[in-house]
Formats: sequence, structure tokens, C-alpha cells
Amino acid sequence: ESFTRTLAQGTRLLNAAITRSRENRSTTLTGETAFELHDTFGFPVELTVEAARDAGLTVDEDRFAALLAEQQRRAKAGGKAKTAEALRRQDAYRELSARHGRTDFVGYDRLDAEAAVLGLISDGTVVPGADQGSTLELVLDRSPFYAESGGQVGDTGTIRTANGALLEVLDTKPGLEGFHVHTVRVAEGEIRTGEQAEALVDGARREAVARSHSATHVLHAMLRRTLGDHARQHGSLVDAGRLRFDFAHFSAVDRPQLAAIETLVNDSLLADPEVRVWHASRAEAEAAGATALFGEKYGDHVRIVDIGDFSRELCGGTHIGHGSNAGPVRILGEASIGSNLRRIEALTGRDALDYYDTERRLLEELSTLLGTRPQDAPDALRKRLDTLASAERELGRLREAELRDRAQQLAASARTVAGGRIVTEKVTGLGPGELRTLAHHTTGLLEAGHAVVVLGTEYDGKALLAAAVTRSLHDTGTDASRILIPAARTVGGGAGGKGPVASAGGRRTEALDEALTIAAQDAARVLDQ
Repeated sequence: ESFTRTLAQGTRLLNAAITRSRENRSTTLTGETAFELHDTFGFPVELTVEAARDAGLTVDEDRFAALLAEQQRRAKAGGKAKTAEALRRQDAYRELSARHGRTDFVGYDRLDAEAAVLGLISDGTVVPGADQGSTLELVLDRSPFYAESGGQVGDTGTIRTANGALLEVLDTKPGLEGFHVHTVRVAEGEIRTGEQAEALVDGARREAVARSHSATHVLHAMLRRTLGDHARQHGSLVDAGRLRFDFAHFSAVDRPQLAAIETLVNDSLLADPEVRVWHASRAEAEAAGATALFGEKYGDHVRIVDIGDFSRELCGGTHIGHGSNAGPVRILGEASIGSNLRRIEALTGRDALDYYDTERRLLEELSTLLGTRPQDAPDALRKRLDTLASAERELGRLREAELRDRAQQLAASARTVAGGRIVTEKVTGLGPGELRTLAHHTTGLLEAGHAVVVLGTEYDGKALLAAAVTRSLHDTGTDASRILIPAARTVGGGAGGKGPVASAGGRRTEALDEALTIAAQDAARVLDQ
């Protein structure tokens, strides 16, 4: 649908350019036009050349080629700049890592740590310091901040230096393996390499992320239990209060299945299973039945997370201590993300409770509006909708009967001119569709000979026109739109539609009477031919 819209827009632009070239007595379509069609609307230049040739024009292909080459040069330069910055950043990481070694991550056991500032990186370059308001990357010798990995987002928090500078930690990511890089904003003071600092993780956010991570493991286990062992994880996002889980499956998981999986997950968490972390060799972990996740890299010595007796996975992320600490899990839905790949999104902990509260409030509001108890709201709403549908059908029937009565009155007012009869009338209380229907019904009553009906009304701040011709007149090659074109210009619009019925509209409501007069004159000329 998007491509069709884009193609239609490009076609309009091309037709307008061809028209301008003809008006200017030019035999060439500009290279700028061909490039815009190619760059904005995806038109192959061959298509533009062919359309121009059909219109008797040529395309300035040399100018098109020059513009395309210039765009490619700019794109290449921009890509090189980004690549160069990324390479500089990696070089800075390697330099600091070679000088200081891996980051000592202490975040599994604590949320704060005394640390030394080993390096500062700005725009991919190692710098000695930064002032208030600066945003840059910072490396510590030891850090409680978890670096984004395995689908789990990086930690945020604060770093305060010994000289009083305050830094907001916006994100934490691995620069190289075992090397944590903190994206920080200097909120107060100034920061210098070599200073001592106190690093503090945002504990509430970390805990919310840990709840989501443990819930992800449980969801994985329950999906495999419900759908089969093939439903293995193929990616995830573990964030504060929410999770996204990708898994292999060959069909959609319907709402009843999702509800059953959600119940299994919450029942498993309510049983309060212990979350246990242990370390072993890769071979020992695999022999113990630990699940290795798709796309993840593992060393010879691995970290294993057990949840109760139903989940055992290789995992480097942070977790809660017991299942009940995860709080409820609310599955929002699932969808396809590729061939035989599905995605579930869910809320956890406080976010899940807030969602339940929102649903409860909506149900209470709905039941109040319906004047019934919450548990009776669905039946009450269903009855109201059935009643409404019945009333709308009856209203439609009455409206149709009213339109036919008005058509009888309009047909009776038809005036005879050379070649047939004409009805022109300004009506009220009709929308665009009803105006066309009334014009059509009226011509149906005038089928004894050639006749034209033109109606006008004001609707939603616009002047609307509708024209209809009898079947016998249409068979002679007369479309209704032919009669409306000059009248449409009068109200500031255009006419549309092919066949015996056409419509038009414009913003000049004050010109509606004049437009009807013009349409009546054009109708008389058509009938007199």
C-alpha cells in the first residue's frame, strides 16, 4: 500500500513535469526532475525515460548522472566519517584496555563501588578531562554498572568524584570484551582522568530489570513446555518493567494459548522458586542440561542460572533471589517477526500491576456508563450494540425511503429543454454520499428520455456538487463529470468520477448558487447536441 501511494505521487510529479515542459515548448525533461523521481519516489530512470519518450520528450540523462554521482559521493563521505569515528572509538578502547586491563565488574554483589577514573573518551578520542554539560564516555577500573549484554539493558545511575563533580550515568555498554564503557553527562563540576570516584547504580531500576530477566527465563521454560522444545529463544530485550522475547515457532500463538502460558508463568513465580547462580565449565553445564541461547558467545567457564527445577540457562545477567520477587507478568500480545519466528511482549512487576489497574479502571468506567456491575458489562455492552445495530438498520431504511421521496419531488420539478429534461436544485441536510444517491435516484425516475440532474449542498464548510445523467444519455458517451468541470472550478475544486454519476467540491461555499447555474447551462448544451 505504501509503495502504491509513493508510485502514485511520483506519477503525478512526472505528469506535471511533462505538462510544464510542453507548456514551455521544451523537448527535454530536466535531470533534476529525473533525479527527484529516482531519489524520493524510487522511480528507475529507465521508467522516466520511457514515459518521457511516450510524451515526445527526452531526458537530460547527463545531468541526472551528475546529480546521482554527487549524492553517492556525499553518502560515501558521510559513511566514511561515521566509520572513522567508530574506528577511533575502538582504538581508544584498545588503548585504554591495553594500559589498564579489563574492568573489574562487582555489580553482581553490590550496587556501589569506590573506583578510579581510568579514561575519558569524547568523539572517539581520549581526552584528559571534561567540563559541566559535556556528554562523553568514561572508563573505571572497577564498576558496579552492568554493561548491556544478552538482551539485558545497561545500568544507569551516578558517579561522584572526590573533588565534588557529579556525573549522570546514561548507559553502560561493553567497549571490548570485559571492558565496560559508561556514557555519562557531567551534571556538576568537571571531571579529570585519574580522579577517585564513588559509583552508584540506580537500585530501583536495576531491581526492575532483574525482575524482567528472571521472568524471561520462566517465560522461556513455559513456552517450551506448552509449545514444544523447538520454541527456543532467538533474541530478547530485558528492560525495567518490560520484556520482549523472540522464539522459534511455526504458527501464531492464539489468545487462549497466551493466557494459558501467562498463567503458567505466574503460577511458577508464585510458587517462589529459588534463583540459584553457579559456575562450571562449558562441558559440565551442557551435561547438566543448561540451555545455551541462540547467537550468544560463551567461554570455557560459564555462569549458570537455575530457577526452581524447571529452568537452567547459561546467563551473565542479573536476577532476583526468589521467583515471587518478580511480581506478576502480563503478556500484552505476540506477533510474527520473520519466517517461523514469533515475538512476545510482556510487562513485569510494578508495570504489570499498573497495567492491571488501568484495565480495572476502564472496566469500572465502562460498567458505570452501562449502569451495570463490572462482571455483567460484556453482556450489557453486547445487548446495547445489538440494539444500536438494529436501530441503525432501521434508520438507514427510513433514510433511503426519505431520499426516494425527495427524488420523486425533484423529478416532478424537472424542466424541459431542447433534447431532454434538467433538474438543478440546492438541497440541505445531506452528506456527500447521500447527495450522489439522491441525484442517482432522481435520474432513475427520468429514464423515459435524456435527462441531467445537478444537486448542490453545503457540508462541513464545503460546497458539494453531484451530477447524474440517465442511462440513455450515458450510452451516447456523456459522462456526468463533463457537466461538473466548470461548476467545480467556480467553487474552487475539481470534479471526479467516471460514468453516469459524478461529484465535485470546493471551499467557496458562497459560489454554490453560481456553480449550479453554470452546471445547468452546461447540461442544457449537452442535451442540445
